[in-house]
Amino acid sequence: MEQRILGNGLKVSAMGFGCMGLSFGYNKTSPIDRDDALALLRAAVEAGVTFFDTAEVYGPWTNEELLGEALAPFCGEVAIATKFGFRLDPAATPPMQGLDSSPARIRKVAEESLRRLRVDCLDLFYQHRVDPAVPIEDVAGTVKDLVAEGKVKHFGLSEAGAATIRRAHAVHPVTALQSEYSLWTRDIEAEILPTLEELGIGLVPFSPLGKGFLTGMIAADTTFGEGDIRQGIPRFHGEAHAHNMKLVELLGDIAHDKGATTGQIALAWLLALKPWIVPIPGTSKLHRMQENARAAAIVLSADDMARIHTAAESVAIEGTRYPPAMMATVNR
Repeated sequence: MEQRILGNGLKVSAMGFGCMGLSFGYNKTSPIDRDDALALLRAAVEAGVTFFDTAEVYGPWTNEELLGEALAPFCGEVAIATKFGFRLDPAATPPMQGLDSSPARIRKVAEESLRRLRVDCLDLFYQHRVDPAVPIEDVAGTVKDLVAEGKVKHFGLSEAGAATIRRAHAVHPVTALQSEYSLWTRDIEAEILPTLEELGIGLVPFSPLGKGFLTGMIAADTTFGEGDIRQGIPRFHGEAHAHNMKLVELLGDIAHDKGATTGQIALAWLLALKPWIVPIPGTSKLHRMQENARAAAIVLSADDMARIHTAAESVAIEGTRYPPAMMATVNR
């Protein structure tokens, strides 16, 4: 698979793997078997994927442990990104108890993530969400110290706004921004994408398939299982779903002409935008992982891109990408 350079020289596969859904955020009633998850992650490496994304809150903790076991045989061959930024209480329900990017918390997470991931140094360490209570300069300074100590290689931000990115980057180079970006979530285009290009920072889009919507596999009568975050996302339901399917139908026409799937076109579009964009689609199914990996080989012409842009601009997406409380935490 093609290799790409994020900021600060971090080389990774053009298509990454978002591992959250293997342990967190989706259907709790029929979770993937642990042995199957291990096999899936190792198959992703065989398919050319060298970039894996996790976080301590996914599970919590179990996702990092899963990756640590699965990827141990590939030490030095893959890059693993993980995250800090939440206060966790294992005795509470839910364990996630708000934001905490205090220097002490960052250091604690780093040490525990190193142990769970079975590595000597974290390849990419993101702030999961901007914490208004802690100056971003203090956050960047703490990670800078961890880099100097050999515990972290690269510093990243997630769902940060342009001003925050600039302030952090002035203290320590930001290698990558991870934010939701896809053909139905494009709010970072006006200000954040130009900032990344100016500063030489890579973009790692999560939910590049719109949490499955852009594959065309989510029908109006789809029932989301217990604990599935899509239950509370407005754009998946009712009139919004019916309206948003117009975009999927248009992409489907383009995909048919290219001999690809709708999801592959959505991923190939991201790759064609900039050479420093590396999407991280997630799945619990082997055939979907392989399908996503093959999207890295799809070449879109200027005419293809124009056709995709016309389709996207013709459908104004209805419904927010998160419930209101979560929307308040993004791009700040």
